[in-house]
Amino acid sequence: QRAALATSMRGRVFALSLDMYGCRVVQKAIEVIEGELQASLLQELEGHVMKCVRDQNGNHVIQKCIEKAPGPTIQFIVDDFLGHVVPLATHPYGCRVIQRILENCKHSQVNMMLNEIVESTKDLVHDQYGNYVVQHVLEHGQPKDRSGVLERLRWQLVALSQHKFASNVVEKLLQFSAHHTRQVMLEEFTGEINGQAAILVMMRDAYGNYVIQKALDVCQGADRERLISCIKEHMVAVRRFVYGKHIIAHIEKLESGYKADGREGRNCRMPGPPGRDRGGFSPHRDRGMYNQGDRGRRDMGMPPPGMQGMHGQFFSPHVQ
Repeated sequence: QRAALATSMRGRVFALSLDMYGCRVVQKAIEVIEGELQASLLQELEGHVMKCVRDQNGNHVIQKCIEKAPGPTIQFIVDDFLGHVVPLATHPYGCRVIQRILENCKHSQVNMMLNEIVESTKDLVHDQYGNYVVQHVLEHGQPKDRSGVLERLRWQLVALSQHKFASNVVEKLLQFSAHHTRQVMLEEFTGEINGQAAILVMMRDAYGNYVIQKALDVCQGADRERLISCIKEHMVAVRRFVYGKHIIAHIEKLESGYKADGREGRNCRMPGPPGRDRGGFSPHRDRGMYNQGDRGRRDMGMPPPGMQGMHGQFFSPHVQ
């Protein structure tokens, strides 16, 4: 029956992929058919990848190809992206496909794609779609990729932490980077900017305060103590901030965790304030159309991350 299904679709895979209902059939076929039959279906999409990626129906088919087909079979998809990664990363459908590639392909297969993304980090972090692609690089890339991102964002971290989209990237950088990278980031957070304590600038910002909370979560030992000490130096001012109570509550929970464990608690991780997502995204802030609880998604009638899309596909990044 599966062979009959594949045979019946021959010569029509591309056309069906652009159809609202036909794309569902193609996705199911890719999911249940394997080996040479599957490869023969995918071959019909060669030369049409960009058309599919930019199409509201076709992009789901390309995502399914990436998720279900072996690496060598989908190499033509990866190859078609090279040289076009940045414009596709800022496209509402293209960014989804790039995320699937980063999730499912070996590093050696996507190394050139990663280089394009890292080189354009400064532009992508400010984009409502591109910031998710950079987050995926931090989560699924190699240490050199994370170092490349930090290198391009260094000395701008405080300003980026106050940006609606870029602050998501700063949080992911804290979450997935090595200890020495976090130390570099803490240097900026505990330093000064324009004659003001950087920590104060961040704590009174609608987005920056979440970056500080993430730093409290992921930093350990002396790094966390250093951050808490820096915050306590400005506690009088913090209590006056709209978001200061969240920071204070976060510290109190961490410190109560230390006591509950009967030790210094340097490796203890406690949750943030109620409603704060433990992932990179925050349900209580309007951070971008892919964020859970984001007003922009609801206004546009689009489902939040992890929810099924129009073709029954889970197309959004974990991103959270």
